[in-house]
Amino acid sequence: MCGIAGLWSPNAPKNADQALAEKMADTLYHRGPDGRGFHVDADKGLAMAHTRLSIIGLDAGTQPIYGREDDGTQDLILTANGEFYDYKRLRGLLRTDGYAFNTKTDSEIALKLYDKHGLDFMPHLRGEFAFTLYDAKQDRLILVRDRFGIRPLFYHLGDEGFFWGSELKAMLAHPAVPREMCPKAQLHQMMQVQVPGMTLFKGIHALKPGHMLIVTRKGDGFEVEEREYWDAVFPLDGEHDELTDEEHIENVRAKLVESITFRLEADVPVACYLSGGIDSCSIIGMAAAIQQSPVKAFTISFDDTRYDEAAIATEMAEKAGADQDILNVKALDLYGQNFEDAIRFSERTFYNTLGVAKMLMSKHVREVGYKVVITGEGSDELFGGYAQFKADYFLHDPAYAETAAGDDMKKRNAIFSGSVLAEQAISHPAFEEVMGFTPSWIQPWMLVLERVKPLLSEDFKAKLGDYDPIAAIAYSLDRSKLDGRHVLDKVQYSWIKTMLEGQILNWGGDRVDMANSLESRPAFLDHHVAEMAMRIPPHVRIRDGIEKWVVREAMKHVLPEVLYKREKFAFMAPPAHTDEAKTAEINKLIEKWLSSEKLAEVGIFDEAKLTASIEDYRKSDDHTQNTRKDIILNHAIGLHAIGDLL
Repeated sequence: MCGIAGLWSPNAPKNADQALAEKMADTLYHRGPDGRGFHVDADKGLAMAHTRLSIIGLDAGTQPIYGREDDGTQDLILTANGEFYDYKRLRGLLRTDGYAFNTKTDSEIALKLYDKHGLDFMPHLRGEFAFTLYDAKQDRLILVRDRFGIRPLFYHLGDEGFFWGSELKAMLAHPAVPREMCPKAQLHQMMQVQVPGMTLFKGIHALKPGHMLIVTRKGDGFEVEEREYWDAVFPLDGEHDELTDEEHIENVRAKLVESITFRLEADVPVACYLSGGIDSCSIIGMAAAIQQSPVKAFTISFDDTRYDEAAIATEMAEKAGADQDILNVKALDLYGQNFEDAIRFSERTFYNTLGVAKMLMSKHVREVGYKVVITGEGSDELFGGYAQFKADYFLHDPAYAETAAGDDMKKRNAIFSGSVLAEQAISHPAFEEVMGFTPSWIQPWMLVLERVKPLLSEDFKAKLGDYDPIAAIAYSLDRSKLDGRHVLDKVQYSWIKTMLEGQILNWGGDRVDMANSLESRPAFLDHHVAEMAMRIPPHVRIRDGIEKWVVREAMKHVLPEVLYKREKFAFMAPPAHTDEAKTAEINKLIEKWLSSEKLAEVGIFDEAKLTASIEDYRKSDDHTQNTRKDIILNHAIGLHAIGDLL
């Protein structure tokens, strides 16, 4: 894991200055505290920066990595962030083709594979990564992001040239990159869900997961091509793999063993995150069996029993013989400076302080000597684990449509009403057009939007015009990959394209882990696991109302009975209104960031209307409505703080 940044400014070569490149790299120190390297070519206006977190090839992994012609010219230059798995086998194959390696790291295979296959090299790469590769012969720069967007990568094309970075702050450190915020993006962050590729800043884009960007110099400018090399494509309804239950179960088990085995490989110790869910518990159980020794397991415990899963995690740790380390997170830990730090590292707002808790956990993990953890993200997305997915399955699949299964499920998950579960049904014509229904996962955020709209200032509404953020999200989805699909496949695909990359893998993953130089490896998001999972029939993923049925059966031998039988419980920190200490802490943030002066400066809200809403929140004892207002306050604080924090 590392940080990368750079610029290509042939018409303004002064931008490719060593001092400016170092300034960009300084902002990424947390992503790579173990070393840094630069390639600066003033004649071409090219600067490439790399900050290194040493995981593999500890003493021989300096970047940039070069590919050289026989005459010694540097024709290929690579800076990479992340991990490429199965690299030893690939190095062996490439050696038989005559390729020599200059480092012991996994990253160098990307350079050699590109040299061999050209732009068709991506099917050979496996892992979580973001990298840039400059090809001097073609005079082009290639940016690549992994299939699910586990690792971040951003870019800006402007009059001063082309800029990129692992984080927005790396580009914003260069004086040639504008830092004007986009009103549409601000609105999207207030309602939690962004359009794929969107960032908070005008002209700065996130490279989409499963895409490469090919930037070729043409005269005085650039030709830019965005090319998709992979997507989470589900089969047409009725064309899933019709195997026996036992075959599906064994396939899941075998693919996960392979994925976890790859992710246990490093030249430093590897630990695991352990919550009370079957995903992280399955990883702990299998990791212990694979390495035939105790696994170090890190668990978060909250000071609210309604949200705390530590007891179940402990039962799993005992069953697996893991060495468990529990971090107790209290109310005061989730706000104040920690809240602000989570915004600064995530570079976006968040609806719940679970990201703050995970940032505190990553800090603790590093303090006790670990650089790498395996995590359980992705299982819910691929195997139908979320309550919102089940709600649509129960509502729209004929096998459940006449039952009360959906209502029963919502009653059991009442604590999440107002956050991830909508307290009332709501629809939008754009989603009805694109998907045939409005998915349950977006309905809570539509309700947030409805409560936000009356609070906006007239000036801000004028900037938005008739912009419809829900329609923008719906129309960003590729209908060719939705048409003819089963309802469960539709909701999983739409979530993967939006919330997985924008939320789960951002302020719930890479950004808060790498805030403390910790590499997280989500084993379920190996694309070999994903391609197998997407071909499993919906009724095998969810069987008789039991989410992730096939995963439960595959992991039955390693899970405690209580966990094997337990319904999915969303990992979430207790909202601010749930006790007086948290309320007091969020009030301090409100006073600091939602003052009259700050509201006037940022211009999003009508002060009188927002103040009245906050006062109503303070007087109310309605859990659902207060949970929703907690969300609005978290986002509002974040939007008013982020400009000062970046």
